[in-house]
Amino acid sequence: MAGKKEQPQDIKRREFIGSTILAAGVATVAPGVLLTVANATSEDEGANSEIRWGMLIDSNKCVDNCTACVDACERENGIDLLRRPQGQGDEMWNAQRPQWIRKVKLRDRQTGEVTNLPMMCQHCEFPPCVDVCPTGASFKRADGIVLVDRHTCIGCRYCMMACPYKARSFVHQNVEQQTIRAPRGKGCVESCNLCIHRIDSGATTTACQDACEKDGHKAILFGDLKNPESELSKALQQKSSRQVRADLELNTGVRYTSL
Repeated sequence: MAGKKEQPQDIKRREFIGSTILAAGVATVAPGVLLTVANATSEDEGANSEIRWGMLIDSNKCVDNCTACVDACERENGIDLLRRPQGQGDEMWNAQRPQWIRKVKLRDRQTGEVTNLPMMCQHCEFPPCVDVCPTGASFKRADGIVLVDRHTCIGCRYCMMACPYKARSFVHQNVEQQTIRAPRGKGCVESCNLCIHRIDSGATTTACQDACEKDGHKAILFGDLKNPESELSKALQQKSSRQVRADLELNTGVRYTSL
């Protein structure tokens, strides 16, 4: 009723609810729905511009027909939970199935030598996908990781067309099963995020690196490009490396040796 005076118990109840939400950081607003509330100290955490995450991939150690990195990525991010729609043929399934990392072959035109290497989002310093995104859904964190915000992605796929590495996928089907650490949804674009859930929890390796090392190949090395004492930086100082499509001057966070 307009003009009704708020009772003291109503004020106390509201204050209690507000303090409870802030203390917990999370509140249930409906069955199965959680409202996350930023804590007062959250601004002191998160991505750090003094770090730039990246990778070095040794193509000499990348074994032909090995899919350990691809399989590990799909398990880590719940991509393996996606099931082929009934009646969909192999060609359409392979064309539409999301891939955050894939194995590609490069053939030297002069020598005929074939090189295998994993291809994923290159986490560019100047990402074309971010430049063309009309909603800001594609963005780059302070630590160099390029991401897609599924809440603001409208599925226009401009970023997919802009990416010179064909590293992004569009989710065509309903996602009935997924993991909490990597939420996915129909109508959104997605790509490698360098296992951001691991990094933000304090881990120092990605799922693909762990799988490659477990198989004994050790072709993938993840780390901080800005830290001269990191294993990654030391490896880059000792080995000659290249960017894929260095002519585009994107300053990629992923580098390759033996190309």
